[in-house]
Amino acid sequence: MSDNNIDTPTPDADVLTDEVIADAEAAHEDAAQEDAAEPDPDAVTLSINGRDVPARKGDMVIAAALRADEYIPHFCYHPRMSPVGMCRQCMVEVEGPRGPMMVVSCMTPVADGQVVRTDTEPVKRAQEGMLELLLANHPLDCPVCDKGGECPLQDQAFSHGPGESRYVESKRHYEKPIPISDLVYLDRERCILCDRCTRFADEVAGDKLIHFISRGNDTQVMTFPDEPFVSYFSGNTVQICPVGALTAKPYRFKARPWDLTQQESTCTTCSVGCRTVVQSSRDELLRYQGVDSDPVNWGWLCDRGRFNFEAVNSDFRLSSPMVKLETGLVETSWNTALRAAGSMISDALTAGGPDSIALLGGARGSNEDAYAWAQLADAIGITRRDAQLGDGLPVEILGLDRATIDDAANAKTILLLGPDLKEELPVLYLRLRDAAEKRRSRIVEFATFETGMTPYAWKSVRYEPGEQPDAVAKALADADIAAQIASGDVVVVVGRPNLAESAEATVAALQTLLAAVPTAKVLPALRRGNVVGALTLGLAPSDADHDAMATLTAAAEGRIELLVLLGADPLNDCPDADLARRAVAGARRILSIDTFACESTQHADVVLAASAYGEKAGTTTNLEGRVTTLAQQVTATGTSRPDWMIAVELGLMIGDRSFGSDHALRGVSTVADVTALIAADVASFAGATPEALAAAPNGILTGPIDVTLDPVVFSAPGRNRYDYRLVVSRKLYDRAVGTQMSRSLVNLAPGSAVHVHPLDLDAIGVADGSDVKIVSAKAGTVMPIRSNAQVPRGVAWSPFNQGAGTIEDIVDGQTTTTDVRIERV
Repeated sequence: MSDNNIDTPTPDADVLTDEVIADAEAAHEDAAQEDAAEPDPDAVTLSINGRDVPARKGDMVIAAALRADEYIPHFCYHPRMSPVGMCRQCMVEVEGPRGPMMVVSCMTPVADGQVVRTDTEPVKRAQEGMLELLLANHPLDCPVCDKGGECPLQDQAFSHGPGESRYVESKRHYEKPIPISDLVYLDRERCILCDRCTRFADEVAGDKLIHFISRGNDTQVMTFPDEPFVSYFSGNTVQICPVGALTAKPYRFKARPWDLTQQESTCTTCSVGCRTVVQSSRDELLRYQGVDSDPVNWGWLCDRGRFNFEAVNSDFRLSSPMVKLETGLVETSWNTALRAAGSMISDALTAGGPDSIALLGGARGSNEDAYAWAQLADAIGITRRDAQLGDGLPVEILGLDRATIDDAANAKTILLLGPDLKEELPVLYLRLRDAAEKRRSRIVEFATFETGMTPYAWKSVRYEPGEQPDAVAKALADADIAAQIASGDVVVVVGRPNLAESAEATVAALQTLLAAVPTAKVLPALRRGNVVGALTLGLAPSDADHDAMATLTAAAEGRIELLVLLGADPLNDCPDADLARRAVAGARRILSIDTFACESTQHADVVLAASAYGEKAGTTTNLEGRVTTLAQQVTATGTSRPDWMIAVELGLMIGDRSFGSDHALRGVSTVADVTALIAADVASFAGATPEALAAAPNGILTGPIDVTLDPVVFSAPGRNRYDYRLVVSRKLYDRAVGTQMSRSLVNLAPGSAVHVHPLDLDAIGVADGSDVKIVSAKAGTVMPIRSNAQVPRGVAWSPFNQGAGTIEDIVDGQTTTTDVRIERV
């Protein structure tokens, strides 16, 4: 990992993954070395080109060779997928009882004493012949192909090819390109039938939407008729395609590899913390590529995280600070804006004291941003602060024995007590799906209706909203589940499954599990990008009376003099939209620090323009507590500044009422200074120094924070069987600013609708897709109704933050559950 620009062409996806094959298997080798007294029965030594190479039983020859820096050309082989031997390019010689014989190295397991040669004349002739066959029908349109300059076929044609072809016949032609989804184009005549994209869709993503059709000379990759490649992970097939058969619409014809500079960074779209390469040309972000971080993402990215770079380049970015005048918000200088913001803080302190100032947000920024704002809040005495907006879980769950992603993906039993991971934390879903498919783990899923993980769960326990703790208690009494839990290590993946249900329901269910399995580890499935870092570094409420919902209630009642929105948009992010509207209207003054003029920002008195992802360096913390680096790859838009710098300048502006003369933040001048200050000041971040992070590509794990989860007693209200109990949860694509400001993603949100069981739809007496009125004890709204067999009878489900006719209008954030009537319009 490096913080310096790399001026070389973008590496092939294989190079990114081949470099970390050793990481994927190093644990096995280390174990053998640590216990020399007892030889490892699975350790073998083979000879490759005259060198002794250590390996493990079950390894393929190509993997052992690549670890030993003995390159074997290949196309179909990928270390994260099963070998298929499709391309036959990785031929090598292996000594056998009858002399040397030619074998496919990606399908040949290693053996002790095995002798392998990769550079003999027969091997070279075989590789040249395979390349000649592959190029027989290849269009050779390298000058216009997006893969040109980073194409393994192009590179290996030069390094291992015959130099010229004997084929003079006309090549095959297809219509090109074919848009197989909103994000991916297919050029069939470039395809070499390596089976990478189809294997990924089947083995890794579980979305069997792209496959081979026809036979023989007519074989081609295609989607099913009338069914596009609507996978959340389609961008990965573009990255791993060894030719230009699959290209991404957002990057197509934008740049050449030699035009790009790049740095390694971390995706902050959600809290998984996938490692990425951030690439730019002419000071504009153009592409994100996945990096194979063995403990985290294995090289995979979800499409939202891969393609939302377009938002950073949006014309709607805030480029300068603004202050509200009689004519509305107008751009101004930083000195004027900071003075106005400092005056608002001073006036609020004078009028109502520290308790009249509230700070919401902080999870969209870096660790340095969160720490600087927490320090400013401490200096002023602000206790009302929360990086969540009533859509998460109490900060105390971060004090439990925390699991890593690897712990979860290798646990004997995974207890899933949270949201639909495929929608909210997609790459964590891939890791747990792999654990279930490879039979390392058994998943016990607690959910109201079928989720993306349901097909891979060993047991799926269904419950109505409000009955989560009871469902857990009953499941623990099941003999099969109890025996499975007792068979080995247990990890509980816990998050907020229903935004129309109190978080206390999930906490009570978690405590029931931990009481029965006290040795279980907990992996917090909180969604927002740096929410764990923000909460750990001080943007957490001191108690439940100062959390986001309590703060919004206080603002709605006129008790908040100044509401500070740190990258927060309560009008769209809070599950209780009515409360958010009353809070924004009831706060005396609003200070917003953001990258876009969101709906909440429009009500601000002062807006300070913040730098976006890719425009600022620093660190971030993922859901397992892993600290990794963020890279500044492009210049910040306009005069926007990183959040930590804004906090420091505000503290200095206020003077004696905030940072004293000896405050540590008074002396910082770079983001590295703040990173070092965090490592020195926060116990759990002690190892996350700038130097240590520079030497640790996979980041530094932090420990749990010093907080205790108090016992929760939860009781759901009685059930009116004429009503429907409401479930509100997130989809991958919604009206989040990163999605709405990305041209390629903006139309992928499914839109507002209420989903009910087909029999309930018949009982209501309306047609599928027609408008209905949904009424709760708080309010009513009108939206389409959809038939959905995955939703149980008596339950209504609606996706969160989808636009007009929003379900958030009728959710009451102060109640334990929300019941609704559904009426014909």
